[in-house]
Amino acid sequence: MTLRPAPLRTAALIAAGFIGVRVVYRVLFHGADGSGPVVLPLPEIPLPRPFSHVVLLGPATLDGLADAALSAVPIALTILAFGVLNALLDVPRLLARGARRGPLRGVARTLAVAWAGLPALADAVRRVRFAQRLRGERGGPRLLAPVLERTLERATAVAAALELRGLAGRPVTGVCERPVEARHLAIVHRDAARASVVVPALDLSPGTLTLVTGATGSGKSTLLRAIAGLHTHVDGGAASGELTVVGHDRSHTPPRDTARTVGVVLQHPREGFATERVDDEIGLALELRGVDPVIVRARVDEIADRLDIRPLLGRELRGLSAGEATLVAIAAAIAEHPILLLVDEPLADLDAGFRTRIVALLDALAHEAGICVVVAEHRQAEFAASADVRVEVSGGVARTVAAATVSAGAGAGPGSRTTDVARTRIGSADTAHVVLHARDLTVMHAENLAVDGAGLDLSAGEIVALTGPNGAGKSSLLSALATTSSGAVALREAPAGRSGIALVPDASDDLFAATTVAAECARSDRTTHLPRGTTAARLAAFLGLAVDSPEFTARQARHPRDLSVGERRCLAIAIQSAGSPAVLLVDEPTRGLDASACSLVSAALGRAADGGTAVLVATHDADFVAALADRVLPMANGCLGAAIVVEQPVALERPVVGAAMDGVGLRVASGPADDQAPVAPSPPTASAPTHEPQTSRLDPSSTGGRRSEAPARPARGIRPGFVALTVANLVALAAFTWPLVAAALPSQASAAVPVAALALAPLAAVVVLAALDGSVRSAHTLALLGTLAAIGAAVRIVGTGVGGVEAVFILLILAGRAFGPRFGLLLGLLTIALSTIVTGTFGPWTPFQMFACAWVGAGAGLLPRRRPGQRIGRMPRRAEIAMLAVYGVLASYAFGLIMNLWFWPFAVGTATGISYEAGAPLGQNLSSFLLYSLVTSSLTWDTLRAVTTVIGLTLIGTGVLAAFRRAKPVGSGAETAARRSATPFSRRGRGRSGGRVDDPLVEPAG
Repeated sequence: MTLRPAPLRTAALIAAGFIGVRVVYRVLFHGADGSGPVVLPLPEIPLPRPFSHVVLLGPATLDGLADAALSAVPIALTILAFGVLNALLDVPRLLARGARRGPLRGVARTLAVAWAGLPALADAVRRVRFAQRLRGERGGPRLLAPVLERTLERATAVAAALELRGLAGRPVTGVCERPVEARHLAIVHRDAARASVVVPALDLSPGTLTLVTGATGSGKSTLLRAIAGLHTHVDGGAASGELTVVGHDRSHTPPRDTARTVGVVLQHPREGFATERVDDEIGLALELRGVDPVIVRARVDEIADRLDIRPLLGRELRGLSAGEATLVAIAAAIAEHPILLLVDEPLADLDAGFRTRIVALLDALAHEAGICVVVAEHRQAEFAASADVRVEVSGGVARTVAAATVSAGAGAGPGSRTTDVARTRIGSADTAHVVLHARDLTVMHAENLAVDGAGLDLSAGEIVALTGPNGAGKSSLLSALATTSSGAVALREAPAGRSGIALVPDASDDLFAATTVAAECARSDRTTHLPRGTTAARLAAFLGLAVDSPEFTARQARHPRDLSVGERRCLAIAIQSAGSPAVLLVDEPTRGLDASACSLVSAALGRAADGGTAVLVATHDADFVAALADRVLPMANGCLGAAIVVEQPVALERPVVGAAMDGVGLRVASGPADDQAPVAPSPPTASAPTHEPQTSRLDPSSTGGRRSEAPARPARGIRPGFVALTVANLVALAAFTWPLVAAALPSQASAAVPVAALALAPLAAVVVLAALDGSVRSAHTLALLGTLAAIGAAVRIVGTGVGGVEAVFILLILAGRAFGPRFGLLLGLLTIALSTIVTGTFGPWTPFQMFACAWVGAGAGLLPRRRPGQRIGRMPRRAEIAMLAVYGVLASYAFGLIMNLWFWPFAVGTATGISYEAGAPLGQNLSSFLLYSLVTSSLTWDTLRAVTTVIGLTLIGTGVLAAFRRAKPVGSGAETAARRSATPFSRRGRGRSGGRVDDPLVEPAG
């Protein structure tokens, strides 16, 4: 058993503070007089009606002060006892046990996700603060939007990971001989009218490796997510036609049910890790299934030996490199010895060494272990010797092509053309003007040496490539060059109109804080004091589009994170180069990009260099280096090697889409034009129709398609869960108002009421959590709730409510508004529970805090969705924020009053002018309580809490609501439309076709 001293110290401070506050109340309200010597000869000040029974101040005697302190000792000892309990508890172990079995499995798993997400949340805050610093902006409330976007993206990734690992699943057996079979499959994105990807026919066999290729945005990931079941059961998409995975109809079998037979590794695997350590992540699927811990340990050891990753066991996941994280993700995916393994872009972040290792591993899993392996990847040449089948996704159609073509035409697709992205060389470092001079630059991360005495020169107009393996120190060097103010980095005289150093970080999405591309460009213009439209024009030039073209106008109206990967990179480069920097640093500019997207980014960097900017890029992309770089700086183990000069400029030849860039980076592929519709190959059956992607729609009558009518629902009665939820909340309300309840009871019973209230409040909290536990078995809801609880706990811990500045109210109100009353109720409960667990301040007051915050979140969800007389659509943005601000003020004062009501008799004690008297008239007790509340919180804490809430809602309410609604769980197809007409409390049960088709906790996106 390990003793944590921090909770014990906190409890001691709270106990000492409570004794001090009790003494102050006695002195302030004429309760410290006695028969001993007078210590404080204060005058008595009687108050007028209706507080005529109250006298302020009065003489304070020595024995009166001692009695005041001693009267607080029992409660102080209770606080210390809870401190000891908090110090002894092993929270992660308790949450892990609760998540495996028991009546609160969903809640325990949510708290476990939140607990594991706290370090990731801290990392997100640091990264976003760093990104905003790179933009030359201060932090402040605007930081919350990008932090929230990043954490919500992580919540979505964790939700997918939990679904794929079998959370709340009903395992089914698999058919080894039929890993994947598809006929006439049309995959449709949410809210889209046409199919994004059409699969005329696809048959995959065990023991083979299939390579899925195509341009960025062509639908490779969509195809893999459809096979995995995420597209229809988690993402809110739909599909018609036939798709059979390991012998089961995917439209009726969610991913959680096939977790034992289908392993999946999604893009950016680190974002989807749901635990803290490597061992736990590899064994998570087994743990969720309730396998004995001894067997789980043995299986983890077996997989670690098989993949040669035993040295990684026991390490924290956030400390892994990109290559190590990919290996752990593959290990977790094959822990159950699956029939089918789906891997999405495993080589995107890796150096040459790890790429070779991952390819060899996937080759062995397919051809030695007999698993059907499907890999979506841009780097076709890496799999030239391993792939048995290649599926090309182009023009909205997925076709099977001969394996012999795997290494040919790497990236060229139908309808594309080749163009030269060549630039005029301005000069090399030997002859051109040096604008950046760095010597003896050293970077330390804690005790680790990241960069060791680096020195380099960058010249105007040149592009220099910084290369090296993962962990070599490239990103650390770029960050140091951009932010170091010491003499190690010096800027020399730059070309006219250029100054400063700009960095586009690897996580360039952290630079975005606005809700549209147009707003992001306008923000950049304001920051750099440029005429309005300058950054937008630069972005349009990077994309090869006219500023006034419909294509660019459509992109400006999108959320920045809804652009393709290549377009987001170009937006980041446009923002960071808007101020005409003398030096532009870019970290991994082509990571995860296909040939067309690489052309966009390469052209943007070439234009920057042609304008006189010195460009330094850190990259693993050898083709990009060979085509565009003037010099290469190798780096290993924190040390820079000798520069390698490229003697001749090489024109970068990459396939791009036509001159207007039609379709480049569209998240939803629209398919070719009618006069260019490709003819899909006929499936084996002679009568099979031919699919045309530009007209593929959901066919309600087709086999495997979604029904156009909502499924019939059984007649509803009063559910026991609803009754338990209602009764528990009423009991909690009675516990809050026990001073008023006790006044109406006989004197013999009133003495037991305080004890009963303290016992009933935690019991009611457990009942509410148990009643809602079944609502958080959906992976998406669980991950979303856990992530937001982690944010709320972090905000509460940082703010600590000092002076009433409690920003957690902003989160609760906006989440309750976006996701509904039950989600807001549970978020309030779990936010307080998690924050008290983390700080070790769990005590008798915690259940009361949990309910008070839960009611704040639930109340926001019950507010009207539309203005009076408005029948369709949402309430206008300004009116909605104004309504939430008014509610925030009322909730702030109500929170203070109800929290004061239950604690007032304990805080003041007896023998003061405002003490609670069990036999006194109700009016006297009410007036005493109101005076206590007015003096202690209403004029100070509650008022400041209300002001803080209103300011927060005004500044970030619109952006946060937009982010929440983007992440909001939705159903798919006709079922979503059917649910939109339902009332918030009429959605019951769970649909058969997906984990979130009928989520009872979160209101659907309408």
